Amino acid sequence: MHNNYYFLRQLAPALTRQLAGFRVATCFSQEKDELVIGLLKDEQEFWIKAQLSANFPVLALPETFHRARTNSVDLLPSLLGQEVADVSVFPHDRVLRLHFTGGGSLLFKLYGPRPNAVFRAAAEAPAELFHQRYTADADLAPAPEPLPDPTNPLRSFPGLGDVPPRYLRAHGYDAADADTRQRMVREVVAQLENPAHFYLAAVEDKTRLTMLPVGDVEQELAPDAVAALRLFVPLTLGRRAYETELRQVRQQLEKRAEEATISASQARTRLYALEHTAGYRQTADLIMANLSQIPAGAAQVEVVDFYQDNQPRTIKLKPSETPQRTAQNLYRKAKNQKIETEQLQERIERRETEALWCLERLEELAAITDLRALRTWRKTHDLLPATKAQEAAELPFKVFTDSGYTILVGRNAQNNDLLTQRYAHKDDLWLHAKDVTGSHVVIKQKPGHTTPEPVVERAAQLAAWYSRRKNDSLCPVTVTPKKFVRKRKGAVAGQVVVERERVVLVVPANPFERAGA
Repeated sequence: MHNNYYFLRQLAPALTRQLAGFRVATCFSQEKDELVIGLLKDEQEFWIKAQLSANFPVLALPETFHRARTNSVDLLPSLLGQEVADVSVFPHDRVLRLHFTGGGSLLFKLYGPRPNAVFRAAAEAPAELFHQRYTADADLAPAPEPLPDPTNPLRSFPGLGDVPPRYLRAHGYDAADADTRQRMVREVVAQLENPAHFYLAAVEDKTRLTMLPVGDVEQELAPDAVAALRLFVPLTLGRRAYETELRQVRQQLEKRAEEATISASQARTRLYALEHTAGYRQTADLIMANLSQIPAGAAQVEVVDFYQDNQPRTIKLKPSETPQRTAQNLYRKAKNQKIETEQLQERIERRETEALWCLERLEELAAITDLRALRTWRKTHDLLPATKAQEAAELPFKVFTDSGYTILVGRNAQNNDLLTQRYAHKDDLWLHAKDVTGSHVVIKQKPGHTTPEPVVERAAQLAAWYSRRKNDSLCPVTVTPKKFVRKRKGAVAGQVVVERERVVLVVPANPFERAGA
């Protein structure tokens, strides 16, 4: 009810008593949706901080305020020097009005969806809007007095808001007859017009400043509207920040746990398939054991599989190559298959460990009940959100780090162009799967250092993984300094010419397996 008409009825005379004779000394903003007004009278100061965001409009009344040296902007220059005469509220509405001695006014429209501040330097002067998109606010004026509604007494008082009906229902309003309802509403309105107390209460898991005891009452306050706001606003903002951060970190951990579990499951499925199918080495052994039975140019051969209880087995061959050559290729694939098996086992262990770590952190999270402890805990576990500077520095590519080297991977043809033509330095290493479409990969160089071969190999695996050769056993990858890569005039996005290169053979893989990469 901090923006409710009946609360503003209490706030307006309290502000009149405190602000009469004060002059506006400064008016500025240093955050989005914020209007800060500083008033002076002799040596006294008074601050109004209007937070005019749609999700939580509120008038904060801090006892002191220190303006930031940077990132603040002066607003409403005609407001400076205006002397407050009194403060009032629109009847049955959520609009607080400061009257100035020269005939001007400043309205604080505290509607949840469309809050605003409207200033007029004089009675007939044009309106100046804080949120200029709400142009209709230039004509903001009190609404006509509501007519009594004998069938629904709540409609006779449109400024009640949501708390009084909740209070009435808790006291039997729904089951009462018409006369009793009329009496109950009149009694509640009388209580709101002359409250004995204000209350800090939890209503549907939100901290509310109310004029009636509803929900879980945490604190009973004296009916001092200024003091109540000074207590309620910082408390609520702190709790809202805690609830927001708690929700964010919980979602972050749940997402990481889910992604790690899915990745481990996929790796385990692939490993099972490799371990329960005839391997390349077994097939090569069978070919070599039956060389004398394989005619030249055969497309297949049927052999006795001594690995599977001498069951018959048909092996497909390439008529264009000798059986010995086929076996040689299969032995090479078997070596790569062993590497893949080891990588899958490592991935399963790493991702299952990560999922378990996330679940343990989620259990710890349930015991953290305040913002300061939450932020300390996030810092301890490296779960702090990215700063604005970090977000600004984020690149529009897949980003990996390896031994201190940054590896960038293009996401599509246009993104490849951006990476190679704009972000890659001439001495950076440039990689691409040979003779097929795929992502451009760049290893950012460290001046005076040669990129270690293991880093080059893992970057090459990424280039193969993000290409049409992803499912090949081995993939040739071009590696060259960016200065030997150029784009012909008129070439399509992502198409380049490589003037010098070396080629490395790698197993297509994502050796980093990082969530979100």
